[in-house]
Amino acid sequence: MSALNISDYTQTLGRQAKQAASLMAKASTATKNQALLLLAKLLRENVAALQVDNAKDIERAVAAGLSAPMVDRLKLTPKVIETCAQGCEQLAAMADVIGEVTALRQQPSGIRVGQMRVPIGVFGMIFESRPNVTIEASSLSIKSGNACILRGGSEAIDSNKALAKLVQQALLEAGLPANAVQLVQTTDREVVGQLIAMPQYVDVIIPRGGKGLIERISAGAKVPVIKHLDGNCHTYVDEPCDMAMALNVADNAKTNKYSPCNATESLLVARGVAADFLPQIASIYAAKGVEMRCDAEALALLQAYEKNRSLAQTKTVSDATNNVSSESNPPPLKLVAAQESDWFEEYLAPIISIKMVDGVDEAIAHINQYSSHHTDAILTTDHLHAQAFLREVDSASVMVNTSTRFADGFEYGLGAEIGISTDKFHARGPVGIEGLTSLKYVVLGEGEVRA
Repeated sequence: MSALNISDYTQTLGRQAKQAASLMAKASTATKNQALLLLAKLLRENVAALQVDNAKDIERAVAAGLSAPMVDRLKLTPKVIETCAQGCEQLAAMADVIGEVTALRQQPSGIRVGQMRVPIGVFGMIFESRPNVTIEASSLSIKSGNACILRGGSEAIDSNKALAKLVQQALLEAGLPANAVQLVQTTDREVVGQLIAMPQYVDVIIPRGGKGLIERISAGAKVPVIKHLDGNCHTYVDEPCDMAMALNVADNAKTNKYSPCNATESLLVARGVAADFLPQIASIYAAKGVEMRCDAEALALLQAYEKNRSLAQTKTVSDATNNVSSESNPPPLKLVAAQESDWFEEYLAPIISIKMVDGVDEAIAHINQYSSHHTDAILTTDHLHAQAFLREVDSASVMVNTSTRFADGFEYGLGAEIGISTDKFHARGPVGIEGLTSLKYVVLGEGEVRA
């Protein structure tokens, strides 16, 4: 497709989205919910067909040498499809916030002033890898009464096309415009440059992907951007804590899945519990192949533990005579000295940085200096420490005694999420329906005039 044709194509997408947005803004709650329920039904009916298209993307990704975490993000498993369907149903069951008037107050002049929640209009979504984002973005767009233009990564083009086709089928069957959700049908990157520079058609851009993508979009956009650059999430193990719970949560936060932006990348441990906690969590991580990049203090503690453990282990190799299994020898700890850059790093891999701290105040200071302000958690049995952490950690999601992996629109009960914002204006944290709306003032009078 030539540069001229790309420009015409993108302008057409913009015009069609703008027209569809005006129809979506006045669509009834019942109609929008019908479209969502139809989409859930179509997803479940087309699991096998969707996996055929998804297999094409995975085959190309493997052949192109994409990393294991990237290939993992591409997979459209039955479980992923079912989660998408449930997200649509969850959204349909939620109250419709569009048209809601809040904070209506009578003024001395006699007028009443309030705020009405309305759709943003048209949003552009630029995302990589995960094809389920097509459904998450589409379903949220429908529920919030918006229109959207979706541009997925070239690595998921077949999966995205198949999913977008089902979305448009659901829209049409519900009596809504098919162009309310449009997927860019070409992998030409020039479309992105055009899309982020069309304020006459696009009201906001939402990039979702790697740090490099989001930085490029933010630098070149001529429309507002809702973004987060990376997910350097922390889990802090406090003194005092419930040791069994802390081990379970710290394990889940890191190893439940390595590729998402809400996986814990840095573990902070209070000195008072480190001698008990660190050897246990290190053994758990070692069994799962996790490399630990430790500050000097944590490294010395774990190296001493490893040395003592090695001396205590039976070095007999399994043979026919004694039938000793090599499984009696646990895997060695994968220990590395941390560099300053490790405290900033989003690994998206079986790697975690570990640092010992004096207590909650030092943990908060470290997090506010090094985190990406995405999601950070404290594991503690001290109520005052928990409250200080909640108040003082400057992140979009702050958690007490649970895994950072819960930082997700579906898990928060939003039905789905368009992304996670670490901005402080308009939307912060998982962006659901309200993040795709705006407020306008409404003024009600009975003939009042200003003196």
